[in-house]
Amino acid sequence: MKIERLAIIGVGLIGGSLARALKARGMVGEIVGCGRGEENLKKAVELGVIDRYTHDVGEAVEGADMIFLAVPLSAMRDTFAAMKGHIAENAVITDGGSAKGSVIEDCTSVFGEVLPNFVPGHPIAGTENSGVEASFAELYNDRRIILTPVYQTDEAAIARVQAMWRYCGAEVTRMLVVDHDRILAATSHLPHMLAFALVDMLSRLGDTEDIFRYAAGGFRDFTRIASSNPAMWRDICIANSDAVSSLVDSYADEMKELASVIRSRDGDRLLALFNNAKQARDRYVDGLNQQAEPLPTE
Repeated sequence: MKIERLAIIGVGLIGGSLARALKARGMVGEIVGCGRGEENLKKAVELGVIDRYTHDVGEAVEGADMIFLAVPLSAMRDTFAAMKGHIAENAVITDGGSAKGSVIEDCTSVFGEVLPNFVPGHPIAGTENSGVEASFAELYNDRRIILTPVYQTDEAAIARVQAMWRYCGAEVTRMLVVDHDRILAATSHLPHMLAFALVDMLSRLGDTEDIFRYAAGGFRDFTRIASSNPAMWRDICIANSDAVSSLVDSYADEMKELASVIRSRDGDRLLALFNNAKQARDRYVDGLNQQAEPLPTE
């Protein structure tokens, strides 16, 4: 089903790439953008990502049959509040927040319930770059979109959001909210914390310039995500604090144990740890990716 009017609140990498993908496939009519940055929104119009824009959330969502919230987690509650009283009867709302429990709490705090037409979602896609100029239509090709509907969520609304993401070339899966926040804390949030912490630690050493000058490819690959938006990751940590802090504690214990093993020069234990890590990655990461089925086309 074609989207007649799409309202994107937050026209950056994620929202802009959604707009580009839907336009490229002819699956959207008008796209209205909304945000605070005048220059970014003007650039979005110039690039053909959106058709028009406004700084007023209520104005942006009026008459839209699909609303996508791509705002920071810390701005989600205020965005819901600004939408209140302006949402069309046929509108479906979804979002791209990286922590779903906090988004559902924000929706409930504003509307007194989780709206039946609100389908919480999380596109597992992105780059370290931000802004509409970083967006591109292929971002979601063969990427996974996780939807976390609750019992109040209308099945017809879920179907419309699923169709929207499949038009973008994505694979859509469902997950419980608690499972999403726990799993994403391990697979996305923790790795970002490790990258940020490592670069921060090295930046405070005495020979910082030499350390970064001679950084090899492995270091650059591992720390690339430390170039991600700091404010966004602050919000994610706060929104998913229980799961993230617990994993950081566990990883800190693992690092202390590893330091002890290295200090004692226990080659057998080091080899066992490295072998276990290699086998786990080969099996659960590379192996699962190779077994992935091709996406259906629509």
